[in-house]
Amino acid sequence: MAKRDYYEVLGVDRNATEEELKRAFRRLAFEYHPDRNPNNPEAEQKFKEAAEAYEVLRDPEKRRRYDLYGHAGLEGTPARQFSGFEDIFAAFGDIFDDAFFGSFFGGRRPRRAGGDRHVEVELTLEEVARGVEKVVEVNRLEYCTECRGSGAAAGTGPSACAYCHGMGFIQHRQGFFTVRATCPRCRGVGQVIANPCRACRGEGRRLARVKLTIQIPPGVDEGTRILEDEGDVGENGAPRGDLYCDIRIRPHEFFERHGDDVLCEVPISFAQAALGAEIEVPTLRGRAKLRIPRGTPSGKIFRLSGQGLPNPTGVGCGSQLVRVVVEVPRHLSKRQEELLREFAQIEEASGSLSQRKSFFEKVKRYFEAG
Repeated sequence: MAKRDYYEVLGVDRNATEEELKRAFRRLAFEYHPDRNPNNPEAEQKFKEAAEAYEVLRDPEKRRRYDLYGHAGLEGTPARQFSGFEDIFAAFGDIFDDAFFGSFFGGRRPRRAGGDRHVEVELTLEEVARGVEKVVEVNRLEYCTECRGSGAAAGTGPSACAYCHGMGFIQHRQGFFTVRATCPRCRGVGQVIANPCRACRGEGRRLARVKLTIQIPPGVDEGTRILEDEGDVGENGAPRGDLYCDIRIRPHEFFERHGDDVLCEVPISFAQAALGAEIEVPTLRGRAKLRIPRGTPSGKIFRLSGQGLPNPTGVGCGSQLVRVVVEVPRHLSKRQEELLREFAQIEEASGSLSQRKSFFEKVKRYFEAG
């Protein structure tokens, strides 16, 4: 079944601001919440669909790729797949953590997903051409090994918050209304830690440096951002945050990138340009033969189809452009100079350089007219 347009799912136009996206998602969350739709698979599916749409459109890089290429543009940075309501509440705790939604969701503050992390990945053009696995090192929050993420000292555990009696919220009446608010002591968790773990100071998480293997698809461009769910661990078992991998392309000794094409400049001799030749040129995939026709001018560009970079969408491949530059010798032997002077005399007498002759005739007429 084809996916619906994300803007259509949220009921907003394509120029919607971040705040408009947030309001639209909150409205749908209220409409399709399980407490209002018990045992309703259709409502659950629509809730997941809305969460997926919001998860993509609130991220500037994902939204840019989606606006350009639609769902196909997210193949390298797929939208998060939500397993159920708890997963959604944990991922978007910043949206649901207020008095209104706290009351509607039973007063408990959702577990917060882990924070996001960023890393730069440098690639060569050869790696861009074939795709590559890169090992990166990241500082991120991991569950404390001493307390196994509980935050409590060994042999102890959390206890129910006495202030809210383990409910995670407090409530009081204002006229005809009952107002609920997050418990200020346990911050909505419903539990407190009397004897915190010394290693993590009761946080349950500690900063650690880890090595991760990132799969880079072929054809990525400078500034491309690859998303992995490898950020900080979440609170109390909530999902991890995201790891944003920003691609940087290392300058190449021979090649310049122009979209999916690469340009290589190759020097040739005057004799090769005049007489024609077969030369060997470097490509991103090895060496290739290139035939230079007789009379090739300096700056002429030849195209080697299929020797460029793969398109990031996975469809097609660019070309390698070879620009030949006729190299003029700076130092001549006596014999070389004699031969060139003889060649120049024959050339002048034969009038074989038609463009040169035409140019100077135009110059002569120009000055005579003045």
